[in-house]
Amino acid sequence: MFVIAAGNTALQSVLPALGRSLGVHDSAVAAAFSVSALLWTLAAPFWANRSDRHGRRNMVLLGQIGLTASLFFCGLFLAAGINGWIAPATAFAFFVVARMLYGGFGSAAPPAIQAIVASRTSREERTRALTLLGSAFGLGTILGPAIAPYLVLGDLWRGGPTVGLAGPALIFSGVALAMLIGIARLLPRNVDDPLSHGAASSYPSIGGQASGASVTAATADKVEPIGFLDPRVRAWMICGLVLGHAQAMAGQVIGFLIIDRLGVAPLEAIEATGLVLMMGAGSALLAQWGIIPLLGLNPRQLMLIGLGLSALGCFATGVATSLYGIATAYALTTLGFGFSRPGFTAGSSLAVGQHAQGSVAGKVTSINGAAFILGPSIGVALYGGWRPLPYMVAAAALALLVVYGWFSLRTSDSAPEASPGR
Repeated sequence: MFVIAAGNTALQSVLPALGRSLGVHDSAVAAAFSVSALLWTLAAPFWANRSDRHGRRNMVLLGQIGLTASLFFCGLFLAAGINGWIAPATAFAFFVVARMLYGGFGSAAPPAIQAIVASRTSREERTRALTLLGSAFGLGTILGPAIAPYLVLGDLWRGGPTVGLAGPALIFSGVALAMLIGIARLLPRNVDDPLSHGAASSYPSIGGQASGASVTAATADKVEPIGFLDPRVRAWMICGLVLGHAQAMAGQVIGFLIIDRLGVAPLEAIEATGLVLMMGAGSALLAQWGIIPLLGLNPRQLMLIGLGLSALGCFATGVATSLYGIATAYALTTLGFGFSRPGFTAGSSLAVGQHAQGSVAGKVTSINGAAFILGPSIGVALYGGWRPLPYMVAAAALALLVVYGWFSLRTSDSAPEASPGR
């Protein structure tokens, strides 16, 4: 789970620099991300159901094959474009096709892994074990961008082909291949259990911290179906959708902003981008693992405080002109998201009764994934009009959401208790 998320987000973190290096339009870079996220969102429920009939082990292997092949071909086509073996536009077109392999098949593994763990743990151990899996997935989305700058390579040998920004994809494809071999050799064949099931996971994205919703969806009985517009959860769904798009916009554009604001070449911006993303990830972890447990805030408070902090952070990011300013402002932005995302998950859960927990958790996962389909493209389109615009739009939307949430967010007193960080 860690390798799946880390490999994907490591590649995401260098995409802006890759696009600029190849002379590809920024919107094409966003489209490459969005296409992969769309396929993941569509395919994840399909594979989750197929694993019940075609075996957990087979689905884990299929997902890992999809990840390995996608990263390898992404790196291969990018290296071909960097070295001038094929035209840059052609290289990026093949890169998008390779990303589709990951979006379409990579999503097969997480639900099958959840089902395997569920079948091998007692009811008392299950939530803790699945939460650990979710933490590995979330940690991968954080460390992938942090590691990526160190994987940008030079020439393979003196006078030989240049790997450059294709390095993260190629190296992680080797890691994924080693993991695939390990799975094939070490994962037992008798891991199928018709009584256990896994749930679709959200697309692993930069800043898309694990919400815990897939854990609930994998452990709860889906007795009462809940719609997105059910009066009990409607306000929570609206808040989740808007804050998710704001987060996707802020994360996707940050690489372009660093290149343009600092006035550096794409290759020189990799370390700065990694630093900003690490600070952002660290602040989100500070909120979820440190501040929230200390303060004991309820979901409504988490949402409102998080939205307010993120609105301020987005505005500050839009006007920042130095690396220090961008990093500090982006850290404030993600600190706010670190509050609001768990608030969204827990608030949606507490708004309904026990028998609707599985259904609501599925809705939360869908909302989290949907935000990363159009959010990046919207952000890049706004950025093309005026560089601060995506952050100003995000700040305004989040500020309006604070007002809306103040009057609209409610939880049910009869619902089961849940931890805000769940």
